[in-house]
Amino acid sequence: MAAPDGFAAAAERFLRALAAERGASPLTLKSYREDLLQLEEFLHSAGCRTPGDASSTLLRRYAAGLHAAGYAASTVARKLASTRSFYTFGQRDGWVKTNPAKPLRSPKRGRKLPQFLTGEEIATLLAAPRPKAAGGLRDLAILELMYSSGVRVRELVSLDDADLDLRGGTVRVRGKGRRERLGIVGSHARKAVEAWLASRPASPTAAAANRSRPLFTNRFGGRLSVRGVARLLEKHLLTAGLSGRASPHTLRHSFATHLLDAGADIRSVQELLGHKSLITTQIYTHVTTSRLLSAFDKAHPRAR
Repeated sequence: MAAPDGFAAAAERFLRALAAERGASPLTLKSYREDLLQLEEFLHSAGCRTPGDASSTLLRRYAAGLHAAGYAASTVARKLASTRSFYTFGQRDGWVKTNPAKPLRSPKRGRKLPQFLTGEEIATLLAAPRPKAAGGLRDLAILELMYSSGVRVRELVSLDDADLDLRGGTVRVRGKGRRERLGIVGSHARKAVEAWLASRPASPTAAAANRSRPLFTNRFGGRLSVRGVARLLEKHLLTAGLSGRASPHTLRHSFATHLLDAGADIRSVQELLGHKSLITTQIYTHVTTSRLLSAFDKAHPRAR
C-alpha cells in the first residue's frame, strides 16, 4: 500500500485502529495525537514529506531532542512508545517496509511508590460525609465503593445500575482496553450503596426509555463526572483533616496496599485491580516491604 496522503492521514488511520482494536480511551488517544503532532513537526523540519521517509538515524535524533528539551523520563518514554507503535502500525498497513523506530529505547524510569492512606485515615475519611446533608448518602456510597472495589475514578463514573449485583456482592467494571472484571462490594459498601439508591431521585427519562441509569448522578440527574468525584473527595478530606493527602486514585492504592498487608495473594489483587501485567501490581509489594523494613528499624534492638 502507498503511504497515506501526508502525515495527518497516517496518524488518523493509526488512532482509529487504536480505538477500534485496543479500545484506547479518549485520554489515551489525546496523548497519542499530541505526541504524533510533535513528531510530525520534527520530521517536516528535517525535510520528510511523509512518515515513511524517516530513518532510524533521524528518529534517534528526535529521541535525543526530547531528552535535551528537559522532558521527564516518563514523558520521553511515552512519546517514544507512541512513535514505535505508530511505525509498527505503518509496517502492518504497508506504507513502511521496515520499522525505523524499532531501535529506539525508552529511558529507565524510577518508579515512585504509590501514596496511600492508613486504615485509620480511611476510617476517618469514611466518617466525614454526613448522611443527612445534601449528597451525603451519595458521597459515602462513592467512597465506600471505591475503597471496597479498587475501581479507578473513570470506571466508577461509568457504572450503571445494571452493573451492580448487591446480592452477590459484586460490580461489573469496564477497565482499560474495554476489559471487564468483577469488583467486590463489601458489606459496608453494600449498605452505603443501598442507602443511596433508596434516596436517589427518580429518573423519568431512564424509566421511559427502559434503560439502566447511571449509578452515581449529579444534582441535575446526569452522570457524575470525574471532576465531580475529585471535588467531593477534596471536601471530605478537608472535613477529615486529611486535606492534600489523597486523590481519587489514592483510594485505589490504599485498597491494594491494605489487601497485601493483610496477606492477600498478589495474583488475586492483580485481578481485582484489572492489571494486565503482574509487574504493575508488584509495586504494591514494594510499599509493604518498605513498611516492614521501617518497622524493623524502629522496633528491633539490633536494627542499627
